[in-house]
Amino acid sequence: MRKLTFLILIMIIIMGIGSNTVSAMDEYVDTEPVIERAIILEVETLDDAALENDFFIESMLVTLEVLSGEYKGEQFQVVHSLTGSFGYDIIVEPGDKVLITVEDFGDGLVEVYISEYLRDTYIYIIAILFIVLLVLLGGIKGLKTILTLTLTLVLILKVLLPGLLAGYSPILLTIGISIAITVITILTVGGVNTKSYAAIIGVLGGVFVSGIIAYIVGTKVSLTGMSSQEAMMLMYIPQGVNFDFRGLLFAGIIMGALGAVMDVGMSIASAMEEIKKANPNIETKPLIMAGMNVGKDIMGTMSNTLILAYTGSTIPLLLLFTAYQDSLTKIINLDIIATEIIRAFAGSIGLILCIPLTAIVAGVLTEKFHKDKDKEKTV
Repeated sequence: MRKLTFLILIMIIIMGIGSNTVSAMDEYVDTEPVIERAIILEVETLDDAALENDFFIESMLVTLEVLSGEYKGEQFQVVHSLTGSFGYDIIVEPGDKVLITVEDFGDGLVEVYISEYLRDTYIYIIAILFIVLLVLLGGIKGLKTILTLTLTLVLILKVLLPGLLAGYSPILLTIGISIAITVITILTVGGVNTKSYAAIIGVLGGVFVSGIIAYIVGTKVSLTGMSSQEAMMLMYIPQGVNFDFRGLLFAGIIMGALGAVMDVGMSIASAMEEIKKANPNIETKPLIMAGMNVGKDIMGTMSNTLILAYTGSTIPLLLLFTAYQDSLTKIINLDIIATEIIRAFAGSIGLILCIPLTAIVAGVLTEKFHKDKDKEKTV
């Protein structure tokens, strides 16, 4: 109970720090347009003469009712145009729920336009299903998982992102956040014991090595950190932050590797503890070898998990290269592809090195703990 109270106190403090950091950026927020929810009542296709310009291929007169905010219950008619682009067009039908942007220019002049599909309802449903399953199947462990997951989100949203926008070093800030997430998560889920200590050391060691490899190799191959469209857009944000884009790239690699490495470290340490409980007389070397064997089984699947995750995010790009039959030499030397390759292999190397590190530390700490326990019994 004391641990739970302590963790809740930490979360409150972090949220307070985060809110102070964000408040420094409030001056950049434009409060004029308001985002509200709405439901589509009627859709009427307009003739070609009603098109605003040649950029649009179709326009429709949409009648909608606002479901939230100051204009709740009011109906508006909006001219909604389509460009023919599947990725950008919002095709609506009666009964659809959407997000709308409302701009009040005063004197009764209100401009409304459809800005996005309303998706959050189903997102909340699947999130609730996730939480319910965690509690039903995990019990107290499930509740601890929810607590640590919440803390992780708070650290990212309230500390990491505002800190990056404030201009702090991406790598140093990410390392600090990673240490906090690792320590609090493992101690909460695994308890304060040798198993958790070994997992923490193994995880932080693996992630640290992963970050160093990514930094050295990324510098040697001149990765810019600006291979994605989102990174390019950061150059034009209203805060005018002079980002270290290469630092952001390496910070992302560290954070991306953390989850998988944490899973491996905790699994090995936990398995070794169970082996020691089942066979208290087992010596340190056989215990370490048992941990290594567990790690070898995990290694293959988790390395595949990392590489498949990064590959999955670039499938459309890889399809383009395949369709245009570009050479492997050209593909592998592109900034965006080289970035993903280094990200995947650096994370996998950190994961692999986490296995012997966790096994050795767990073996040594377990042996020391049992020797100290035997001395106490003798005394």
